[in-house]
Amino acid sequence: MREFFADCASEIVVLCAATASLILMKYHPAGSWWLTNAIYFGAVPLVVIAAVLRRNPLEFGLGAGDAKRGALHAAIGCAGAVVVVLVASRLPSVRSFYARESLSFGSYVASRVVIIASLEFFFRGFLLFGLKRRFGAGAVAVQMLPFAALHAGKPEAEAFGCILSGLYLGYVAYRSNAIWPAFVIHLFANVLNVVVHAVPT
Repeated sequence: MREFFADCASEIVVLCAATASLILMKYHPAGSWWLTNAIYFGAVPLVVIAAVLRRNPLEFGLGAGDAKRGALHAAIGCAGAVVVVLVASRLPSVRSFYARESLSFGSYVASRVVIIASLEFFFRGFLLFGLKRRFGAGAVAVQMLPFAALHAGKPEAEAFGCILSGLYLGYVAYRSNAIWPAFVIHLFANVLNVVVHAVPT
């Protein structure tokens, strides 16, 4: 059995740690949503990378990567996000789910920076780059599966849309060799969505 698993030990560690993080965050949230994400999607993978895999975290998309290509992808992705958010905002299920009577915009953005940075590191960093050596570009599809599943409970159109957005953000990270362009796109789309659905008071 040892020989059977030895050839893919690194990938098994990544997948098991990722699955455990997803389970733990459901059963043992850390109080606030931003802290829960920071722990299970940020700190846990970092510990696994450093202590178990004994690799440099910069190898998991935290480096600068191809900055020029990343900036181009970020610009294209943000432009596309404008179209997607505006079209989706016309759907009644999306409008009712995201309508907010009041919102502290500054604190919301601050918490989202932490949450989305953690999400991007977990899916487009830990999973994507942790599986890239074995699966190559196929790792883009693998990381999309739990990302889309995580959005179950959101409006149906958004949940299905996460299949495409998960693939796209994974592609951007893969081509840029860094999570940061995907982080910019994800954060921009999230904040724009809040702005579009904010209800004046």
